[in-house]
Amino acid sequence: METTAAGKQSSSPGRFALKWGIVALIVLVNLYADVCMYLNGDIVYPLLDIIIVGLGVYVFTSKKMYAQRYAFPSVAGMIAFIIFPLVYTVYISFTNYSGDHIMTVEDAMRYHLNAVYRSEGGDYDLKMIASDGGKYQIMVTQGDSSYITDPVRLESGVIAPEAKRVDLVLREPSDAEKAAEGAQLKEVISHRLSLQKLNLHVPGGKVVLAMSGLRQFSAESPRFTPIAKGSKLDDGTPVLVDNALFDHEQKKLFVPNMDTGFYQYAGKDGLPEGKTFAPGFRVNIGFMNYIKFFGNKSIRAPFAQIFIWTVVFAGFTVFITLAIGMVLACLVQWQFLAGRGVYRVLLILPYAVPSFISILVFKGLFNQNFGEINMFLNMIFGPIYSLFGATWSAPEWFTNPWLARGMILIVNAWLGYPYMMILCMGLLKSIPDDLYEATAIEGASPLQNLRYITLPLLLKPLAPLLIASFAFNFNNFVLIQLLTKGGPDIIDSTVPAGYTDLLVSFTYRIAFEGGKGNDYGLAAAIATLIFILVGFLSLIQLRMIRQNNDGRV
Repeated sequence: METTAAGKQSSSPGRFALKWGIVALIVLVNLYADVCMYLNGDIVYPLLDIIIVGLGVYVFTSKKMYAQRYAFPSVAGMIAFIIFPLVYTVYISFTNYSGDHIMTVEDAMRYHLNAVYRSEGGDYDLKMIASDGGKYQIMVTQGDSSYITDPVRLESGVIAPEAKRVDLVLREPSDAEKAAEGAQLKEVISHRLSLQKLNLHVPGGKVVLAMSGLRQFSAESPRFTPIAKGSKLDDGTPVLVDNALFDHEQKKLFVPNMDTGFYQYAGKDGLPEGKTFAPGFRVNIGFMNYIKFFGNKSIRAPFAQIFIWTVVFAGFTVFITLAIGMVLACLVQWQFLAGRGVYRVLLILPYAVPSFISILVFKGLFNQNFGEINMFLNMIFGPIYSLFGATWSAPEWFTNPWLARGMILIVNAWLGYPYMMILCMGLLKSIPDDLYEATAIEGASPLQNLRYITLPLLLKPLAPLLIASFAFNFNNFVLIQLLTKGGPDIIDSTVPAGYTDLLVSFTYRIAFEGGKGNDYGLAAAIATLIFILVGFLSLIQLRMIRQNNDGRV
């Protein structure tokens, strides 16, 4: 009876209405956001949001999916933050997306359509006359000819760049209007943004005036007009592509080149040729970024060098931090050590301090001219070298490639050993004391206990954590960016690359620090290759661990 009552209560009209009301609110809010993003020219993110929200509504409203409700947040997070970025990165790697190619071809066409050129009609002097109600009349004069507008309200301050232009028709001024005093220059300046949005139409002709100076309007006409694909110009030039424009100033066909991602003038055959014109636009270029990477030695060589250093850095970091952490964990667990609790707290402190603070502190300590480490070394080795008639040179931590790499390993060991020490301290507690008592009876030394008991029983449960630590250090961007920024630089590389760069920082520098514009497409291609390499290394490590575990069973 209680179960039936509970079932009836859960399906009551009030709860039913509340449930579907919440669902409707969530759907409407997300649809509104998706529409806003779509109107701003974004398609990918609204599509992703629709997929996730649609799946969420289905999972949380369907009785068949009741068990999946608890797993859906994790699945949604995996889709939004892992699968989608991965797929989008792969997609970008097949485009020419860069600092010079950010727009779509439609955006680039709209940019060119806003261009104007000086047409026949000449320049007119501007006089702005104050009228009643805070309005103004715009009067333009060229020689003996003058024209004026009816009173119009001009907004002062910031005008949105995308605001539409306002068309005003000029007429002949009266004698009183001709004699009226014009506004001062500071008043013209305060309304210049509104004046720049005006199109003044001269009566009796096709001349349109636009503001060309603080005291001047000039005859201007739109430079480009769209022209349909499949049509022909008067000289017989065919229009072979969409989004083509006709340049009224040059009297030429202006077409997008879907291979280079730039607008160019077309030849008699309708094909683009000659100089390219910014802004560029995104186009699919297939495997060109991958071909550029593998075919360009100046890019491929530093990648290979950086890849080897990245593997060595991650491997050495895991080994060093594990060794230090394990030794310290054994020491602080030693029953004859007095004040073990104090030592534990002191040794864990580096883990409690935010890593970026510790990195910046070490950056100051390793300063080649004023750092405390070099000062200490100068005090110790300077007199020793002088006794033998030699001159001591302080280590150049940031300019010597090998010293810079050594410095990074030292700093990372300091940051990483507390984590390994905590893990080893917990795992040491799980090792039975009977094993050590038995070996003590047999006369085993501490090193033999470490080799035959402690290490085998620690490494097996530590293996997944060591793989995670290797993956983390493989992509340890923060350390490199804050400490060396990848330097010292590799001189013979055509892309930004340094001796201490990891693959992740190398990709970042290509994407955001390239001298010829940020090359997001090439960076995405390299990031895709990094993903494949890391995945391959992880599979090898997991396979080795599985084989190792199977051999011990």
